[in-house]
Amino acid sequence: MGDFATMFGTTWLSTTLLMATRLGATLLMTPLLQAIPVPGPVRLAIVLGLAAALALPLAASSAWQPHSLGELLVALLGEAALGATLGLGILLAFAGFAVAGRLLDVQIGFGVAQVFDPLTRSQVPILTSVIGLVGVLLFILADGHHAVLRGIAFSLERFPIGRAWPGQGAAASIVQQASALFALGFALAAPVVLCLFLVDFALGVIARNLPQLNMLALGIPVKIVVGLLALSLWAAVMGTAAGRLHSAWWRGWSAVLQAPAPGGR
Repeated sequence: MGDFATMFGTTWLSTTLLMATRLGATLLMTPLLQAIPVPGPVRLAIVLGLAAALALPLAASSAWQPHSLGELLVALLGEAALGATLGLGILLAFAGFAVAGRLLDVQIGFGVAQVFDPLTRSQVPILTSVIGLVGVLLFILADGHHAVLRGIAFSLERFPIGRAWPGQGAAASIVQQASALFALGFALAAPVVLCLFLVDFALGVIARNLPQLNMLALGIPVKIVVGLLALSLWAAVMGTAAGRLHSAWWRGWSAVLQAPAPGGR
C-alpha cells in the first residue's frame, strides 16, 4: 500500500507534471507533431501519456519532490526552459529547409503563390511548403524521431526531473547552430540558385540585344521550367546537404546534454 501511494501519490503527480512540461516544450515546438494535422487535445494526450508512463519508474525511485508551491513553479520553469532549448535545436534544423524553400520561391517566381502549410498552419509559398514536408519525411526516414526519444531519455539521466541544468552552456550551442542556419539552408538550394542566376544572366543579355521582346512574359515561364528541372535533378543528390541540416540539431543537443551539470553532477 505504501509503494502504491508513493507511485501514484504526490510524488508521481509532481513528477508527471514536470515530465509533461519538458516533453511538451520539446515536442510541441518542433514540426514532428505538426507534420500531420493532429488535433490539439490528441497531442496533449500523447504528451501526458508519455509523461505518466515515464514518471512511474522515477516516482518509485528517489525522485525529486517540491517542498512548496514556489519551488514547484521554479522547477516547472526550469523544465520548460530545458524542453524549449531542446525543441529549438530541432526547430532551427527545419528552419534551414524553410530558408532553402524561400530562396527558391523568390528566384523561380513562386513567391506570390501562397498555399496552406500544415507545419506552420499559415500561408506560405509553394516550394517552401514542399521542401518543409520533404525535410520532415527525410527526418523520419533517417530515424530522427527515435533519436529524439533517445535524446530525451538521455536528458533524464543527465539532468533529472526538477534539478538545475546549465543554461549558459546551452546558449553557446544554440547561437552557433543559428549562425550556421543560413549557410546550411543556402547550401541546400545553392545548385538550383546558381542555375537560375545563369538564366537571369542569359535573359539580361537577350534583353540587351533584343529590346523589342517582352522579357517579363518570356522570363517567368523560362525560370519556372529551368528551376523545376534543376530542382528535380538536384533532389536526387541533395541527401548530403539535408543530412548536414539534420546532424546540426544533434550536435546542438550533444553540446547541451554533455555540459557539466551544476553542483558537479
